[in-house]
Parts: sequence; C-alpha cells; structure tokens
Amino acid sequence: MSKFYYPDVGGVERVVQQLAEGLNSSYRMRVLASTTKGAGETTKVNSVPVNRTSSLGTILSVSASPTFPVQLARMQREADIIHYHLPNPLCVASHFLTPAADAKIVVTYHSDIVRQQSALKFYRPFLRRFLDQADRIIVTSPNLLQSSEHLTPYEEKCTVIPLSIDLDDYSVPSNDPPNLPIDSDRPTLLFVGRLIYYKGVEYLVDAMANIDATLLIAGDGELRESLQERAVARGVDDKVHFLGYVPDEHLPHCYEAADLFVLPSVEPSEAFGIVQLEAMAYKTPIVNTDLRTGVPWVSKHGVTGRTTEPRNPDGLANEINSVLENQELLREYGNNAYQRVQQQFNEQTMLQKVDQVYREILAEQ
Repeated sequence: MSKFYYPDVGGVERVVQQLAEGLNSSYRMRVLASTTKGAGETTKVNSVPVNRTSSLGTILSVSASPTFPVQLARMQREADIIHYHLPNPLCVASHFLTPAADAKIVVTYHSDIVRQQSALKFYRPFLRRFLDQADRIIVTSPNLLQSSEHLTPYEEKCTVIPLSIDLDDYSVPSNDPPNLPIDSDRPTLLFVGRLIYYKGVEYLVDAMANIDATLLIAGDGELRESLQERAVARGVDDKVHFLGYVPDEHLPHCYEAADLFVLPSVEPSEAFGIVQLEAMAYKTPIVNTDLRTGVPWVSKHGVTGRTTEPRNPDGLANEINSVLENQELLREYGNNAYQRVQQQFNEQTMLQKVDQVYREILAEQ
C-alpha cells in the first residue's frame, strides 16, 4: 500500500514496485495507491493488479482521496498480510476508518515526517496507535532506527532491511548517448533528483564558485527556475547545466560521464538516497551530507566517498576538490562503492529478507 505507484516516480513508489513484482510469484500481490489527481482506475502493471483511487490532489503532501478507505476495506478482506509504506497519513487514517481485519500488518518506515510539524502534533497519537498494532516494522537503515523518536518504543519488532537496486539494470549503456554538455578538460560532477527543498542543491550551486568542474543537474522540480537564477547570480552558469527530467534509458550515460556524484541534502526527508546506489553501481564515488538518516550510512566517509556537514558550501567544495585532485583516491572510492552496493544493497537480498518477514509473521499464532 503506497501513496502513489508507477509510473509516478519517487523512492517509495520504486520500492513498492520492486516488492510487488519481485514477490508476485510467491504471493498474490495487490497494490492499493492513489492517483496524483483525477479519476481512479484498476490496471495491471507487469502482471501486478494495481487499484488507484480517485484524488482531488494533495494537501500537505497527503493525497485527498475520499474513496481510499472504502477500497482498503474491500481489499483487506482477502488479504493475509497488509504491507503499509510510511510516511502516509492517508493509509494510517484509512486503517482506523475500516473494519478490523485478521490480516497481519507489516510497515516499511521510510522516514519521519519533517516539514509538516504543526500537522504532526495531531497525527502523532494515531501513528503511535498504528505502530502499536503493527506485527513487524521494516526500517531502511540502522541510522533511521536509532534517530527516529517514533521508532524508539518499537525497536524489538523492527527489522533493518536496506533499500536496493538490481545490478543487472546497471550495465554499460547500450543506447545512443544524449548530447551531454561536458568538458573533456575538466572533471564532471552529477546530481540526480527532484529540485525540491530538502535536496540542498542551492548549496551545491554556491559551492561551484570554488570548484573547477562541470556540474550536471539531472531532474526537475519547483525550484528549478530559482536555482538557475542563483547560478547566474553566483557567476557559475557557464559550468552548471540543468538537464531537466532525464529518462531512465539516458541516466546511465550521466552516471558513466560523472567523475563524482554529489548528494547535498539538508533535511531528514532524505532518508536514504537511493540515487547513491545507482551511482555506486557505476563505480562513481559519492560526496554526501551528514544527516541523521541512512544517507551517510549508504555511502561511508573515507570508504566510498566523503561526507560533509549540510548547508555548508565551503565544506562541500573542500570535500569535492580533495577527491577530484587525487585520481588514485577516485579509483579506490569507486571500486569500494561498487563492492558495497553489490554486497549490501542487492535487490535479491532485499526480496529474500522481506519474504522471510512475511513467512515469520504468518507462522505466528
């Protein structure tokens, strides 16, 4: 159960799709999600039935879908396990609005609610009751488990299962490369993600004043125009290139072209940073920020790259330059990055661990 589902893009949506399709041969998987806006529909995506409820849009990042509780009540009557993905207040509210079911409850806790602090005051008691009723809570990193006040009372029923990628999807690009604005005389930096408040791209733009490199920004969002204006104001628009939305088939070329991947996130809403895994699959070192989430755990300081404090353009520039100036270090971090993603963040391992959780709770009386 998710806020949205493919083809709507996002980290949580991607994980739900991985589980639904990856475990569909072992379980009769069904997905309940909302449309971003408009009429609902029932479809199949890669053999997985998907029920999308109608929505009036989003309010405080929550889908305004009045039929969601009704559809949950209908679908849960046939379910042995209901797997919720949080944060999603609509799912939590719907759970309490529907008749009690005998199904086991699994929760994947992706992140705390960070931005809507005033609404959180009213939501917190319902979240606590909901987590009380969960049979198992899956947490995406040990950092999140240790730092989240909401998870502390439930540590005994929490299981850490990191997010993952299928390395078979990350091979040498086979299609024709896009015309990337790179300069062969200087290194290339890459950022991939939505241009929204918690990504901290403005600090990366500021840092570029002290970095002799080309920066490719792959992604779109509400802050794109202001970031472009910022690049002009800082005098770095000649080396900062906004690519807009880059289709999946072209992203491998971006990762291949990059000497270093940068994730300058500034808020714990960045709970994991799965784009780090994608970069690591191409042996690309990472520079990230020291958040209290899984971000600095995914790519480790001094092993697969560098970690610096958030909201610090000078510190960001220093770490980027220190890696770019040492080709031996670049290769070492890149090789370590590939080994880490291969050993710790493999999709099959994630699927096996979730399958084990399902089997264990079904066996409980």
